[in-house]
Amino acid sequence: MPDPVEPIPETRVVFNELARFGDTDTADLILGMGQRAQEIVPQCVGLTLALVAEGIVFTLVATDEELAVIDALQYLDGGPCVTSAHDNRRVAFDQGATDEAAWQLYSRATAAAGIASSLTLPIEANGRVVGSVNLYASTVDAFDGHHEDLNDALETCATGAITNADLAFDTRREAAKGPGRLADQGDIDIALGIIAGSQQVDIATAQQRLLASAGQAGITEGQAARAIRALLSS
Repeated sequence: MPDPVEPIPETRVVFNELARFGDTDTADLILGMGQRAQEIVPQCVGLTLALVAEGIVFTLVATDEELAVIDALQYLDGGPCVTSAHDNRRVAFDQGATDEAAWQLYSRATAAAGIASSLTLPIEANGRVVGSVNLYASTVDAFDGHHEDLNDALETCATGAITNADLAFDTRREAAKGPGRLADQGDIDIALGIIAGSQQVDIATAQQRLLASAGQAGITEGQAARAIRALLSS
């Protein structure tokens, strides 16, 4: 059994903000989701909980900083979380069956983080997709045969958590803004060049995309830039 999932500091900010308004249940719901996922799939190493607002997917909760970075990269370049939210379907991913032309950053980032497979479950409320649960595991076949069990175990808690935690989402985004953008500028400049070249856009558009994807994942531009630089500049 891997270590129990624990929220990153920015996620703790969400929990604290909710508690300030009298909501002490959401944190327990989310931590309980991690425990249940690991009971069903012992190889599960973490999860992110995303919400859909105005058709855009945002990471609300991450149990590991690397997973938040992975979410940022898929918001920039595509990935199962975005596909699941937009198409309202479960999306399984494993490193052994990867089309190299698709989700390049996501594939490289998960491999670098020691993640061999992921499973994304869309979450519905009132007939529409409101978010998704994104599960990450250390072995390729970890989620095989467990899709229904995981969906049954996590769906209700995820719906409640997304609905409640939406109140604190702006606070979570603010918590991810660090004062060190100037110190990160070198990494950001290199990442912008990589994005501009790989996506065939100008630097201004690349900057908009980097900023947007980092904001959606609740991390800083510098964190996203360093991940892009490490994955694609070598």
